[in-house]
Amino acid sequence: MGLTKSEIFTERQNRLSSMMKALAHPARIAIVQHLIKTNACICGDLVDELGLAQPTISQHLKELKNAGLIKGTIEGTSVCYCIDEKTWKMYQKEFAAFFVTYQAATNCCK
Repeated sequence: MGLTKSEIFTERQNRLSSMMKALAHPARIAIVQHLIKTNACICGDLVDELGLAQPTISQHLKELKNAGLIKGTIEGTSVCYCIDEKTWKMYQKEFAAFFVTYQAATNCCK
């Protein structure tokens, strides 16, 4: 039996890929930016802010929550979402470590 694609890559490569996938949609970027700006948000506010349907917003929130980027608390019939600070710091560290590895080549692709 053959290997699955993820098994041929390192744990760190798979983790970084999953992290990037969680942010790889413009709606999710917009949601995260709105949560950062407001520092908390009710899901209905996102519908008004982004102009997307409630089920679409809910699906993107689910993806962000599954990735650990956001957390939510139930308040009556609504859920209040905010950035998960611990995961956010991990993302910052992992992305910084990834991007800092590149050193510009002086003779490349001129």
